[in-house]
Amino acid sequence: MKSVVVYTDGACSGNPGTGGYGVVLLYGTARKELSGGYRLTTNNRMEILAVIKGLEALKEPCEVALYSDSRYVVDAIEKGWVKKWKANGWKRNAKETASNVDLWERMLLLLERHKVHFQWVKGHADNPENERCDALARAAIASGNLQEDENYRKM
Repeated sequence: MKSVVVYTDGACSGNPGTGGYGVVLLYGTARKELSGGYRLTTNNRMEILAVIKGLEALKEPCEVALYSDSRYVVDAIEKGWVKKWKANGWKRNAKETASNVDLWERMLLLLERHKVHFQWVKGHADNPENERCDALARAAIASGNLQEDENYRKM
């Protein structure tokens, strides 16, 4: 398996509000950057979508060191929360339904294809690749070329 490094970040102007994601993929000397923006979404949705877009960009199964500044994303995977939510019919507990089920389902499929090691990095702490992802996400928001997040439902 090829070893790839992926950095991801999501951002929102307002939460909910306009949102964007940024991804940096590194393989040897190769570098690829991805970004996109949405008219109405949430920060957590953009954090998850950034991971999805990064993993979807890989053309074959890879071993991935994935860096995110989202505790929500990293903890949900590394602590097994997402798998528990899914096993419980997407319930976080007896009263609460899990959020962002559409995106978690997409991510879980990608995690079956790739061997991914999630690592949390502190945001806005001079990590150049994390800062680049943030800049990509914010540029996507500012571009005005915003898509509809069809599965976002304002609560």
